[in-house]
Amino acid sequence: MREIKVGSRDSELARWQARWVIESLAKAWPDLTFRLITFKTKGDKILDVALARIGDKGLFTKELEVALMDGVIDMAVHSMKDMPTSLPKGLKIGAVGRREEPADVLISPAGYTLNTLPIKARVGTSSLRRKAQLAHFRPDLELVDIRGNVPTRLAKMEREGLAAIVLAAAGLKRLNLNRIHGETLPYSICLPAVGQGAIGVEIRADDEEMARIVAAINHAPTAAAVYAERAFLRSLEGGCQVPIGALATVEGEAMIIQGMVASLDGRRVLRDFVSAATSAPEAAGRELARKLLARGAGTILEEVKLKGGNA
Repeated sequence: MREIKVGSRDSELARWQARWVIESLAKAWPDLTFRLITFKTKGDKILDVALARIGDKGLFTKELEVALMDGVIDMAVHSMKDMPTSLPKGLKIGAVGRREEPADVLISPAGYTLNTLPIKARVGTSSLRRKAQLAHFRPDLELVDIRGNVPTRLAKMEREGLAAIVLAAAGLKRLNLNRIHGETLPYSICLPAVGQGAIGVEIRADDEEMARIVAAINHAPTAAAVYAERAFLRSLEGGCQVPIGALATVEGEAMIIQGMVASLDGRRVLRDFVSAATSAPEAAGRELARKLLARGAGTILEEVKLKGGNA
């Protein structure tokens, strides 16, 4: 039987996502076998520094992409929110799986919500996007950098006595940790990261066989939403060093994409939206970026870059 080599990071969540891809493809292609090969990425190895301060694109993807280009693996499974908006030459996104809940969740051992957290409560997150939006809504909070996979961050919350941490709902659900009580943050307060909750499969651009194979798990509405969000981020030239959030939702042939750009301290938050057809998702993302740039997002982004992502 033809064996397909599937690459993934070796975190628990990444392996869950890769197994989901493998199981889904095995159902669609019963004559094929799939083997999982895991890698440690730069982002997995550097855990004592906030992502924004590392200042490198492809923190969680580069090692897999090198293996893909070298033929060590046939496809790479990623969290779409980890994928840079510009891929290496010769690679492309072959499929985007059905999206899980893209929202962020506030987890508190004491059962606090964002509204009931005590004044100056310590809340853990290393995401500039989350920090800026939380600071905008609750400027009194002390926002603390916290890195590591989901179980590690949950353990650090208890060990370091944090009042709460903020995590992606999708990761909690996929690891069967959604039984942990938490408050789903409304999008009106906290827009998610671009691509959050979606799994992507990266392949070589000229590999027609892999393109045909992975197409079996592509979810067109999710793909349209994610492509719109990525076009928005690409137009703003943003990454993990910039507080940018976006969410596109699809109903039939219609799409609405919301976007946010914030200053590092959260004092300035610009939000807007665009309605469009799903047939032109990237045009919708670019249009939303233009709207925010016209309202001054460029000035905010320049200030963020000058500060080097350090709040």
